[in-house]
Amino acid sequence: MDMPEKATRVSQPRDLKLIVEKDVQIPMRDGTVLYADVFRPDTTDKVPVIFNTSVYQKDKLWVPPADLEEEANPHMNWETVNPLWWCPRSYACVRVDSRGSGRSPGQSEPSSYQEAVDSYDAIEWIARREWCSGSIGMLGISYHASSQWRAANMQPPSLKAIMPWEGRADQYRDQAYHGGIFALGFIGNWWLTHTAHHLLGRPRSYNPDAFHNDMMWNMMRNDLDSEFWRMNSARWDRINVPMYSVGNWGGFSMHLRGNTEGYTCAASNHKKLRIHTGTHFHPFHSEEGRTDQLRWFDYWLKGIDTGILNDPPVKLEIRTGGSPKRYEFRYENEWPIARTQWTTVYLKIEREPSSETDVAEGELTSERPAQEVKLTYPASGSTKAGIASGSSLATTHGNTGRTGVSFESAPMPEDTEITGPLMLNLWVSSTSEDMDIFVSIRNIGPDGKDVSEVGQHGQPVPCVTKGWLRASHRKLDKEKSLPYRPYHAHDERWWLKPNEAVECQVEVWPTSMVFRKGHKLRLDIQPRDGVGSAPYTHYHGDYNAGAENTIYSGADKISYLLLPIVPPK
Repeated sequence: MDMPEKATRVSQPRDLKLIVEKDVQIPMRDGTVLYADVFRPDTTDKVPVIFNTSVYQKDKLWVPPADLEEEANPHMNWETVNPLWWCPRSYACVRVDSRGSGRSPGQSEPSSYQEAVDSYDAIEWIARREWCSGSIGMLGISYHASSQWRAANMQPPSLKAIMPWEGRADQYRDQAYHGGIFALGFIGNWWLTHTAHHLLGRPRSYNPDAFHNDMMWNMMRNDLDSEFWRMNSARWDRINVPMYSVGNWGGFSMHLRGNTEGYTCAASNHKKLRIHTGTHFHPFHSEEGRTDQLRWFDYWLKGIDTGILNDPPVKLEIRTGGSPKRYEFRYENEWPIARTQWTTVYLKIEREPSSETDVAEGELTSERPAQEVKLTYPASGSTKAGIASGSSLATTHGNTGRTGVSFESAPMPEDTEITGPLMLNLWVSSTSEDMDIFVSIRNIGPDGKDVSEVGQHGQPVPCVTKGWLRASHRKLDKEKSLPYRPYHAHDERWWLKPNEAVECQVEVWPTSMVFRKGHKLRLDIQPRDGVGSAPYTHYHGDYNAGAENTIYSGADKISYLLLPIVPPK
């Protein structure tokens, strides 16, 4: 690791008895009461607080896997900090059941503006407790990270620092509609599962109307970006609290974009960015991860000079391909990396589409094709039920065989690092009024097989990163777009005319991968979810049924992939 200055001091554990207060009632401004659990050390010293709020039920025990670097105990809770580690270091931990979930009554509104207002009220109420120092920090994974952006929007005076660990920030672009395509797979299952956790689980006995919401209907009803989504998302101009944004290269289907956008866009004067690898929870509970957390909150909540602000602001785990273990971290001074060599590789079409899995229809080349060539492929796959767009199986049982087309680079002449955001500029047409573009970037070894990375759920993922765009959503917000990161407005649809070619810029989410000498970069362009998508899959609309899609490259229709190639320091 390219080491920064070492920490001068961090809080050391003390032999303090743990005080556990269950079902503490926290009053909200509208008269509602939310329920919280408070874990704090038995000391006369006033202590700062690590605050969490979610719909995941504060009373629901998480039994971690045996290889976690923190031992299981009766106080573990999904995606939150471990009180048995933090409280001996003179912190209190507070977990709040969001309105309408767990023990808390009220109308359930997951990931909402109301939840942000409630967070403000809870933070300020906790800050006034006689045992509290008045300094509150927020730390947690996923939902516990996303809720931090919304709380920070409200600017509660006692919130002194946040550390959103793998947290989506834009509810429309990061979670619900990837490139305008509804991300049904994960969010639909998430909603059903948590409804079941409440109605078929223990909350039924004490909060029988919990988690009653129209979340999925509202998401699908609001299928363009609007104030509905802005109210429920990070507002970067309002987030000025010190922020350590933590992403995961494997989170390319939900959280990673929020962490990189947060670092580049938030108004905070003090910002840091860290991106690691591994599962959704192992890095958070690792000794190395907890050390970063403690250094951050010791500085901002206790005023201890841990050296954290002397470190370079960006800390990246650089993937070199195929390791089930962690990679080495490297420190950088900015994001994207200043020495990036933005490199254009053109799509050169060479052959007709094939159903064979490993065949590529074209090449990724540094030479711009002089002649226009096009490739046409079916927009919908066929199952044994035919093209059953009216069947529920149409979204889950996709198709038989390979879809779309692929392009491959020549074998890398030397180890080549690609770290940063990517962009695919693509000319397309369809026989339908719309077209879905699913992009996968893959690392192909000399044996012709995918090099897999560890996914968010511990599964092998044969994919480096992904991008998506529904062609009717190709309109760009020109003020927010960058050459390497298009920003789509998603506020109106530009429908396709049959067989009329249009230019689309596809945002491909950031990544880091060293493509080893002899490896190839493979680009898949598909009408459906490709390899390594599950469980983050999408709804395939009926405009796909029976349609044919075409991509173009050459002459005045230049289709290309923009790569962030990073030379050694």
